[in-house]
Amino acid sequence: MSVNRFPVLALAACLFAGSFIQNASAQNWPQWRGPNRDGVVTGFTAPASWPGSLNVKWRVPVGEGHSSPVVGGGRVYLHTRLQDRETVSCLDLETGKEVWLQNYPVDYNMHPAAVSHGKGPKSTPVLYNDKLYTLGISGILSCFDAKSGRLRWRKEFSRQFKTTSPYFGTAMSPVVDKGLLIANVGGHDSGALIAFDAETGQVKWSWTGDGPGYASPIIVEIGGARQVITQTQQNIVGISAANGELLWQIPFSTEYVQNIVTPVLFKEILILSGINKGTMAIRLIRRDKKWATEQVWRNEEVAMYMNSPVLSGHLLFGLSHKRKGQFFCMDARTGEALWTSNGRDGENAAIVSAGEILLALTNDAELIVVNRTAKGFEPIKKYTVADSPTWAHPVVTGKGVLIKDRTMLAFLNFE
Repeated sequence: MSVNRFPVLALAACLFAGSFIQNASAQNWPQWRGPNRDGVVTGFTAPASWPGSLNVKWRVPVGEGHSSPVVGGGRVYLHTRLQDRETVSCLDLETGKEVWLQNYPVDYNMHPAAVSHGKGPKSTPVLYNDKLYTLGISGILSCFDAKSGRLRWRKEFSRQFKTTSPYFGTAMSPVVDKGLLIANVGGHDSGALIAFDAETGQVKWSWTGDGPGYASPIIVEIGGARQVITQTQQNIVGISAANGELLWQIPFSTEYVQNIVTPVLFKEILILSGINKGTMAIRLIRRDKKWATEQVWRNEEVAMYMNSPVLSGHLLFGLSHKRKGQFFCMDARTGEALWTSNGRDGENAAIVSAGEILLALTNDAELIVVNRTAKGFEPIKKYTVADSPTWAHPVVTGKGVLIKDRTMLAFLNFE
């Protein structure tokens, strides 16, 4: 298939252990892809029957961008753009009313191939220990007090790197691990994966072996080593979460320099994909204090562009870019494709697993309720949820879902 040559890098990840995930529920969605960075919603009960349409509890203008909302403590946090300023806002989850708002000027020029998708932001914030961390489209990293909105600290990298964002704008979403905020910063051919003290912003370690990609890192513990695993500009890497040491790397490059897909951990194998690269699983091996990787399986039928897949047991669900967008189910143990949809399902779909169903939000603002089954693609219901494109991830909370479109945020009820 021929893939759109005018790409956008939306938001472009699976075991996470930040301190805020304890006792997580469907009401808490504190970072990219949820409490464990895996797209899995806990504590969700589907309605007895899905309604003909979703009731709008509230809808408010919030600004442009593809950054996903995060939720904690009865509040919704957003990173958007209003005219020439990046805006960080906090809303009451129940009413949609503004609690606080902060903004700062950002002068940013889009790559010609991504102009139609706007000036971001694309990176999803992180909510941790009553602080909110944001990474803007030009690479400005900020820490805010989550209760008041007061700026705690900010980092800007123009003196450190030749450019401060990759070709299509910063899209990776930072992660917090054991008090360290970890972000892939800088730009094309000039960047670093850096760990900052989450409280003070002090640099604790830095790995400068590659420029940033658009993928968001995950934190895993394998073979007694805690690792940050991500797709950088030209590689897939495992970096020591303790000191920033490079443990292993696999050369990995995609068309138009678009390493996007968040890695997924299944037991002790990593599942990886990229545009026209198929899908593969690798095992990490430690021998004589040295790390190596071996391929467990590879499937050329299924390849992901911007979609990051979700696991349910040994079943892997996602959207392949082939045939103009195909939903799929794979056996994560073997790589066998158990089913694929007919195609033409969209350029992207942000997918979450909730109870016995999947919720897939396409970039065309269609929310599809799908049976989570290995038997075949079984849509239960389809809803049009916005009047403009929806690149941000949906956030399921209680008996509803938060939908961010081009400029609006809406809370839609399932019942």
